[in-house]
Amino acid sequence: MTDIPHRKFAFDTVFDDHGGVAYTAPRVKKSFTPEEVEAAKAQAYAEGERSALVRTEQEAAQALAEVAHAVQQAFGTLAHVAHEHREGSAMLALACGRKIADAALTHFPEAPVTAALEALAREVEAQPRIFVRVSPELEERTQQALENVAAQIGFQGQIVARADGAMAPAAFTFDWGDGRAAFDPDGAAQRVAEALEAAIAAEGLHAEPLFT
Repeated sequence: MTDIPHRKFAFDTVFDDHGGVAYTAPRVKKSFTPEEVEAAKAQAYAEGERSALVRTEQEAAQALAEVAHAVQQAFGTLAHVAHEHREGSAMLALACGRKIADAALTHFPEAPVTAALEALAREVEAQPRIFVRVSPELEERTQQALENVAAQIGFQGQIVARADGAMAPAAFTFDWGDGRAAFDPDGAAQRVAEALEAAIAAEGLHAEPLFT
């Protein structure tokens, strides 16, 4: 027996209950005029152009997004580099300042104590005696320097410099009965370093912008 392929039945026309035509399948046009062919080609070309333009715009938008992301990452990296540079520069300046201060104190160890007496002139002017403790090697030098400053500022009391083996070079303590003042170069340098480190840490990455 020969197998005959079944033809799929298509409902080309559908009638309603009253015998009228409810649906008719659209007829496929098999022939076109040259004008219709040209119109179809023009429409297809226009749709192709629109599709290509959309793809191009999407690709451009994606490329711009990638560029923006790369720039953002670059700015983040630059911010970290700038922060590290500022921190390194500040620490280098601090180290240089410490070296300069150490050299100055080596050559003029009596300078801090005489500057202190000048600053305290109004506060100690009525005191009969001021006791100053300094390192043993600076006792005589400090005594002479303070007497010179006392004469310049009009201090009428007595200044007594005493040697203290626990005092570092250029360090001193003032004691005038009603008050006391002290200076320690190492302690002062440590406080300056701590203040600078705290300022850098507080600034973090929120300093002035790299670009305006």
